Amino acid sequence: MDTLQYGEIRNDIVALLQAARTASARSVNALMTAAYWEIGRRIVESEQQGQERAEYGEALIKQLAEDLEPRFGRGFGWRNLTQMRAFFLAWPASKILQTPSAKSVPLPELAQKFPLPWSAYVRLLSVRNLETRAFYETEALRSGWSIRQLDRQIGSQFYERIALSKNKAAMLQKAETAASGDTVTPEQAIKDPFVLEFLGLKDEYSETDLEAALIQHLTDFLLELGDDFAFLGRQKRLRIDDTWFRIDLLFFHRRLRCLVVIDLKVGRFSYADAGQMHLYLNYAREHWMKEGENPPVGLILCAEKGTAEAHYALDSLPNKVLAAEYQMVLPDEKVIANELKKSRVQLEERRMSRIQSDQPES
Repeated sequence: MDTLQYGEIRNDIVALLQAARTASARSVNALMTAAYWEIGRRIVESEQQGQERAEYGEALIKQLAEDLEPRFGRGFGWRNLTQMRAFFLAWPASKILQTPSAKSVPLPELAQKFPLPWSAYVRLLSVRNLETRAFYETEALRSGWSIRQLDRQIGSQFYERIALSKNKAAMLQKAETAASGDTVTPEQAIKDPFVLEFLGLKDEYSETDLEAALIQHLTDFLLELGDDFAFLGRQKRLRIDDTWFRIDLLFFHRRLRCLVVIDLKVGRFSYADAGQMHLYLNYAREHWMKEGENPPVGLILCAEKGTAEAHYALDSLPNKVLAAEYQMVLPDEKVIANELKKSRVQLEERRMSRIQSDQPES
């Protein structure tokens, strides 16, 4: 086959597949957004039939969360159902439908009314001023902003800056240009926590095969140390404001009676890692810690070629006695660091071996 002709065919197929993936991700997001709006609508309409609206609405959402969350995932907990209600109130039927009195609209038809992804509407809900919110919504549609662009523009107070600018047209034109990290691939869009739960897929993945292998190896290693460590979860998701975070591993230490939060960094340890761990610990203390348990402790594991470091995040604990007890009972940092380093070398060797075996003989 002619090389030039093959190249054209291959490029056409690649372009077709990329377009199909993009369209699929956009379609799923639109259907999901429409479903969430409809859920919010039904909650509001049910509230309006209640005798005591505030009390009835709160009880309704709580009961729905108890019924839906075990079946459909954390995305249908109390907080997110409340957000769906707020979504409908911010974009009411009179704004979305030609005939607001219509009791039911097919989801595919309704989905066409929501050109932005659900995560964009969630971000817009955080903008309290209605005029400001409308501006960001309009510009997101006009300029084709990704959620990252929208988030950056809101965070940098683009609306306020443009209001003060003498050259508004130039600022609007500049805002149309995406930064290097703004592009969201179809794969990343599908990995969105809301989309995963909407599709009924497991919300467990790592950025690299190496990271996933290290997390699994670390899980096995800690469980082999004895029966003190009880495994609770991997890639456990938590949400703070409009930002999602993932904790690599969560254990409960039976003897210490505390949660152990473990975060793995493939790169070198930095002060930012410590700050993030303290955020995790504060969240775990408030939302996951049960009565009678000791405060959670964090373990940051960092590994890169030639170095391995383990660090306990203990300085936020209430007293030094408890911190000392933790240090005595938990595995020695050097043992964990050496195990992490050794497992990384083994994984690298296996990877290189596979690459060599796949190469054709000369």
